[in-house]
Amino acid sequence: MRIAVFGAGGVGGYFGGRLAFSGEDVVFIARGEHLQAMRKDGLCVRSVNGDFSLNDINVTDNPKRVGEVDVILLGVKTWQVMDVIDALRPMVGEDTVIVPLQNGVDTPSHLAAVFGKEHVLGGLCRIVSQVESPGCIRHSAIDPMIAFGELDNVKSARVEKLAEAFARAGVKVEIPADIHVAMWQKFIFIAAISGVGSVTRAPIGVVRSLPESRELLQRAISEGIAVARKRGLSLSEEYAQEVLEFIDSTQASATSSMQRDILAGRPSELASQNGAMVRLGMESGVKTPTHAFIYYSLLPLELRARGELEF
Repeated sequence: MRIAVFGAGGVGGYFGGRLAFSGEDVVFIARGEHLQAMRKDGLCVRSVNGDFSLNDINVTDNPKRVGEVDVILLGVKTWQVMDVIDALRPMVGEDTVIVPLQNGVDTPSHLAAVFGKEHVLGGLCRIVSQVESPGCIRHSAIDPMIAFGELDNVKSARVEKLAEAFARAGVKVEIPADIHVAMWQKFIFIAAISGVGSVTRAPIGVVRSLPESRELLQRAISEGIAVARKRGLSLSEEYAQEVLEFIDSTQASATSSMQRDILAGRPSELASQNGAMVRLGMESGVKTPTHAFIYYSLLPLELRARGELEF
């Protein structure tokens, strides 16, 4: 199985690195200083679960040189997905499948509209990681997990084969009974914690411990569940409590990638997280006042980061 990791940042660098370290045939597509460092010194991963490094890796900035592959792990930010479509094309052959690992729930449909449903899986992951320095990934919290499945939820040989590769790499891997439910569960969690973390500018330990900010979390989670159910997703009655329990078990210093981007003045996934929840709620006739407050409050900073507003 030949695997291309498009976007070798915190997510792609970690999961792709684990696959390559276990001996899988992996090529990384990277850019800038990160690319140059990986070409020179390889890839290092500093992890709370144990460090590892790859001194000699296959990395390029030109997908045309890669050619067709069996699997593409798409690790770019949600707002970058449509910008990299043309770059993906040279790697997509008759049997290629793309596994999107973005936050939110929109990416699979965007990719399927371009490449066809037969070339796209639903996917998600859980990890707190980022590029610590060029060529080095820092995994700081959450036991890494990756999940994926066919968009029609049919069991397939290609999904099983990829799951086996991750299992050999020592990565916790799941094939959900319903990939769309699984993606919405992740969406509900990440939009709540990213949004509340961004408006409070506080790590998860502070957000969950203060009654007032915890109340914001609970409201955001409840709104997400209501939108999901109105759209036909079957979420258990216990899911809200399960999300809070997961948040309570997470390392206190953890922050989301969206929060880190906003605080650093970089473009973020605001539109595909809280903004998407507001949009999907409106489409479904479900009010989402907490997500609307978060989205509208952070929108000026997002527009400034994108050069669309000055102040």
